[in-house]
Formats: sequence, structure tokens, C-alpha cells
Amino acid sequence: MKKILDFFQPGSMQWTIINDGVMGGLSTSNLELTEEGTGLFAGFVSLENNGGFASTRTEVQDLDLSPHEGVTLRVRGDGRRYQLRFRLDGSFDGVAYQAEFDTSPGEWMEIDLLFEEFRPTFRGRVPPGSGPLDPARIQQIGFLIGDKKEGPFKLEIAWVGALVQDASQTPEDGQKATSGDQI
Repeated sequence: MKKILDFFQPGSMQWTIINDGVMGGLSTSNLELTEEGTGLFAGFVSLENNGGFASTRTEVQDLDLSPHEGVTLRVRGDGRRYQLRFRLDGSFDGVAYQAEFDTSPGEWMEIDLLFEEFRPTFRGRVPPGSGPLDPARIQQIGFLIGDKKEGPFKLEIAWVGALVQDASQTPEDGQKATSGDQI
């Protein structure tokens, strides 16, 4: 089974932090492994110096999600809005495809995001000529917070799974059937 996020094997994925400091902002963040085997993306969003976002991403290899209609996230948040982001190349800068999701403070949630919900973005704008997300070409996955609210944030990530069309399948961890194959 292919996995996108595997926090049980530290070092198997190299996560990069990219905050608004790239444009003069003062937001901070990190991604660390918890004792429970989840990833914890946390920090502080600052609106000073025209800032306002924090993000983390990693490269993925041999990921073809074209047989699926989307992904399911199992996350525990803080009540803020986040984005799941995919990139179709390995570059630092360029078009990302984003889908936003809301969290409830301290509650584990499973959130379905259909590929058709992902919108192209480049530096906060929709780039002309960009087509829809191609799930067969995903090379990077990441999380971003940029909800225009200053303050601390915390998003714990248990897994990302492929959203399967057959709701009768049950994932390995006993979660709801629509979460599909854990990848």
C-alpha cells in the first residue's frame, strides 16, 4: 500500500517549512512527530509586515491517485481553517492546487476533499491558463494556514487516505467507511 503521510517512520519524508518570511512576514511554524505517531503542524500566524501564512510540504514519489475521486483527512485542529495543497512538480515556487477545510477545536475529524474542489493558485491569485488538478501527477503534498487571523495554531494530522467509491470498504483503523484506503 502506498502512503503519502507516514509519521511512524521518522526521516522517511523530509518536510519543508515555508512561512511568510519569504516575503518579509513574521509567522513561525514547525512540523514534528508526536508520541502517538501523528504529525503536529503548529506555530503562530503574524499579520505584521504584510504576512499571514505558514505552511509545510513534502515531496511524494510514485503517487497516482487517478483511480480515486478525492482524499480523506483525519485531523484534529483548533477551530481554524486550513488548506490541503498539492503540487504537480517538485519546484519550490509555482502553481499549487488547494482545498480549504475547517476544524473543530480539539476534535478528531475525517474530512473528504474531492479533487474537483481543488483550485489552482499562485501567490494568492488564480494563474491564467491553469487547468484542473490532475491526480495522476501529484508530486508534493502540504498544509497551509492563511485565514487572515493572527495567533497560535495547531493542526494534528493522523493520516491522508484515498477516497474510494465503494463505501462498503472499511479502513484498517476502523474509521468511517468512506475514508477508504489509507495511503
